[in-house]
Amino acid sequence: MSVDYSFSVAKVLFFSGVCAFLSLVFAPVLIKFLEKIDFRKKNARTKTILGDKAEIFHSLHKEREVSVVRGGGILIWLSLTFVIFFTHFLAQITQIWWIKKLDFLSRKETWLPLFALVSASLIGLLDDYLTVRNKGSYVGGGLGFWRRFLVVFLIGLLGGLWFYYKLNWTTIHVPLFFNFPAGIDVDIGFFIVPLFILVTLACWAGGVVDGLDGLAGGVFASLFGGFAILAFLQGKINLATFSASICGALLAFLWYNVPPARFYMGETGTMGLTVTLAVLAFLTDSVLILPLMAGILVIEAGSVILQLLSKKLLKRKIWKSTPIHHHFEALNWPPYQITMRFWILSLVFVILGVVIRVLK
Repeated sequence: MSVDYSFSVAKVLFFSGVCAFLSLVFAPVLIKFLEKIDFRKKNARTKTILGDKAEIFHSLHKEREVSVVRGGGILIWLSLTFVIFFTHFLAQITQIWWIKKLDFLSRKETWLPLFALVSASLIGLLDDYLTVRNKGSYVGGGLGFWRRFLVVFLIGLLGGLWFYYKLNWTTIHVPLFFNFPAGIDVDIGFFIVPLFILVTLACWAGGVVDGLDGLAGGVFASLFGGFAILAFLQGKINLATFSASICGALLAFLWYNVPPARFYMGETGTMGLTVTLAVLAFLTDSVLILPLMAGILVIEAGSVILQLLSKKLLKRKIWKSTPIHHHFEALNWPPYQITMRFWILSLVFVILGVVIRVLK
């Protein structure tokens, strides 16, 4: 085993551990601060995104929704941002080779996902603020749907333009087909930009997974862990370190988010993480694998879309409640059972996606 390979493995695992440790230490401080400023909803949501009464949701979550603080996602993106810039700063002021090699702030690999994570998370934080202050035009408070849509669209547009003009990337990998099992690369030229926007919006729609204690954290941890593996196998060590660091922070987040949750992820977590997933999918050339790897997010978002279409066209519901995990709650599945089963399914989806992508 070469020295560079060993160092790369150590680098990825080291920063995953560092972000996990920092998040564990910082979490109690963040929770205390959020409780001090009363960063929680004042009224439980009474309507669904369909506009009708959220009777099932309200009966199951009316107490928890107003008693647990939001904004836990701050823990994830702030820990990573601090670590990546502090390490970069150390690398600039020293001549020690191994410190320089630890730097994973890279124009080619991590500038774009870091921009997506921080920008989307800050918009999500604004949405959380408006929600807890009972401001905004959305069903549960906060920024209206189309305003959030526009923000995510713009992030996707900027990301797509950077991808096309700065990284000169115009191809997507088609797995398995035409050249089994390796697949082929298809050059789509400038169409990579609208595809980038579309995938970013689709990933953002999967943010509805944040609805049960520990559910979103576990699903996202498996996803970012999977992308860390893909990036590492492709020799993109800085990107692998970035993904693994988020995974580590998510595991620490789960320490305080598993039942009974001390805080919720909020939009500052889900918006940032879902948009970042889209960027990672492009940087690892795994766009067509993403729907499989993010199968749980697809199922959750798909259940909402189908419910909306059924209500609009057929004038009736398909599920008792949406997203789909609320439907299972309505069927009297214990919340911890839903969470654990979704974690398992998410891990299976991620493993299948990684296996298909690495086939040669």
